[in-house]
Amino acid sequence: MGTVFDPFLLASTTAQVLSQARANEASVARLQQERLGQLLSAARRGSALYRERLAKLPDNASALGRVAPVGRDELMGRFSDWVTDPDLSLNDLRAFIADPMRVGEPYLGRYLVWESSGTSGSPGIFVQDARVMAVYDALETVRRSPDQRSRRWLDPFYLTERMAFVGATGGHFASFVSMERLRQLQPWLAPSMRSFSILQPVDALVDALNAFAPTVLASYPTAALLLAEEAECGRLKMGLRELWTGGETLSPAVRQRIETALECRVRNSYGASEFLAMGWECGAGHLHLNTDWLVLEPVDEHNRPVPLGQPSCGVLLTSLANTVQPLIRYAMGDQVTLHAERCVCGSPFPVIEVQGRRDDIVRVRGLNGEVALLPLALSTVLEEQAGVFDFQLRQRDDSTLVLRLPLAGQAGREALKCCRAALQAFATAQGALPIRVLGELGQVVPRGRSGKACRILAKAAGG
Repeated sequence: MGTVFDPFLLASTTAQVLSQARANEASVARLQQERLGQLLSAARRGSALYRERLAKLPDNASALGRVAPVGRDELMGRFSDWVTDPDLSLNDLRAFIADPMRVGEPYLGRYLVWESSGTSGSPGIFVQDARVMAVYDALETVRRSPDQRSRRWLDPFYLTERMAFVGATGGHFASFVSMERLRQLQPWLAPSMRSFSILQPVDALVDALNAFAPTVLASYPTAALLLAEEAECGRLKMGLRELWTGGETLSPAVRQRIETALECRVRNSYGASEFLAMGWECGAGHLHLNTDWLVLEPVDEHNRPVPLGQPSCGVLLTSLANTVQPLIRYAMGDQVTLHAERCVCGSPFPVIEVQGRRDDIVRVRGLNGEVALLPLALSTVLEEQAGVFDFQLRQRDDSTLVLRLPLAGQAGREALKCCRAALQAFATAQGALPIRVLGELGQVVPRGRSGKACRILAKAAGG
């Protein structure tokens, strides 16, 4: 079947990434501006949507600040005008990702496809050609785990390791698709790479991980914390060397607890469906932004620039890697702080702090004690099984959840019915005693100045 991979593109791109390791900030900035100019030219030629946005602007990198920001809804609503390949059909892509048996399969023989989780209110579909994947592969190979660079150079895809991914496996999500792609690249090593559903009961997950015995595991901080708790109780014994986290806030205290309990090094990263490898963690423990392959503008609630050193309400992302599905000043709700000071590690790439999702682990009464319901699992259940993307689920007590939905009337009642059934079935499958799911319909989901909502809220301590 093949997959989206070009060894010559990977080799040349890896050489480019390696060349920046000893570059200075000015050199990285020049390369960024050169690639930005190439992106703007390609978007002007191939994308009707961006041709409109770039009209009357100069055909060089200086035009970026004058391009009107764009959101996911507009891009998906004008999909055929957005993409530069006329063979890309939104209806066909939707049919493609509706089939779970096609995860990791090349679309049209040349594109890797994944869907967003919908946490920003509407799901997106993103395509990557061999060039984009070469950029992601090179960035991951060279910049992840810098203190093991020689090991990674000999084994860029971690093929000598036993790799596990714990997350959402019920759809064409970026991390799951990426793992399946690795399995297809080296089918004889596929038994040493496995994905584990975050929706399965914790006991079953622990048993599966113990049997598989991974040396490298990728997941979300809340899931990693749950695994750490299982290790502290003596139930989980994996022998990890590295644990990769991303997608949620990783506090120093949580990192320390995970590293102590699982006896491994935690490596945090910054990525999104729109750009998989946005930031990497250096040996000094700081996240660095891959500014040779992207432009990230921290902005306030009105998309105005935020000074260095101050937290943003959102960001505008420009990907310098993808010319098939250009992203130019694409609005995301990530809250970040971009620092002016250079890191002690000597990297020419800027240090960034990322305020990821801060959803809570919900703990309810179970048949054999307390049962933990992971926030990503709860969100996935509501999105995938009930088709609801804009919501807030908060815990009232150890057997009651309250679901707030902006829908009202009959539509709201039908949505609540589906959500209640999905949540109750999921909790029961996790070993919980029956739970109640109450509804608050026609209520706006509370959001901060960034526009982001905390979607899963546990009961307050002592509450």
